[in-house]
Amino acid sequence: MKFYTWIIRYRLYLGILLILIGVGANVYSGFWPAFPAYFIGLILIAGHFFIGPLRLLQEYMESGDLEGAEKILNSVRFPNLLYKPIRSAYFTFKGQLAMMKQDFDGAESNMKKGLALGTPLKEVKGANLLQMGMIAMQKGNMKQGESYIRQAIREGLPDKENEAAAYLQMCNIMMNKREFRAAKEFFRKTKALKPTNPEIIKQIKEIEKYISRIPG
Repeated sequence: MKFYTWIIRYRLYLGILLILIGVGANVYSGFWPAFPAYFIGLILIAGHFFIGPLRLLQEYMESGDLEGAEKILNSVRFPNLLYKPIRSAYFTFKGQLAMMKQDFDGAESNMKKGLALGTPLKEVKGANLLQMGMIAMQKGNMKQGESYIRQAIREGLPDKENEAAAYLQMCNIMMNKREFRAAKEFFRKTKALKPTNPEIIKQIKEIEKYISRIPG
């Protein structure tokens, strides 16, 4: 795995080196002895520009190294050359990092680019829409936030933690709109999923203190 990671990190330079070796072999021995170096070099260079280094993000995201993840994203000089699904993931990751840094305008802009490019997995689209809903709510746009979160629930979400987050946000929106019956129903759905995320658990405990006393 480390070797594969090393190849992804340095494939542009390896590709250029192999092309140069191919040129030398071509000069002294002819085209066919140089062909393997040309072929592998071109594949490595194409992979750098059309696939990019996004596979490297996983280790940084899992360890919480946002600075390292940002460096990987910033190493992509020409994102428009990336293969479309990978370009979508690129903008989604940029949006997530911007959100973590409380840059809601940057997060919204990048998330929209990712959504516009589409994704073959409905769950990924649902997760992106949920993020967009949370961004809208952070910016005080409850109506837009509700629209995005409802779309996220319809599209489907990748796991129970994301589902619980979506239902909890809908519970809060319904409380603000004084639609208490709907708020209680979304709260019931949130608890039924038994989330383990500490922040969600904390919010559930806070809402439990008063939701039984509201009408509906």
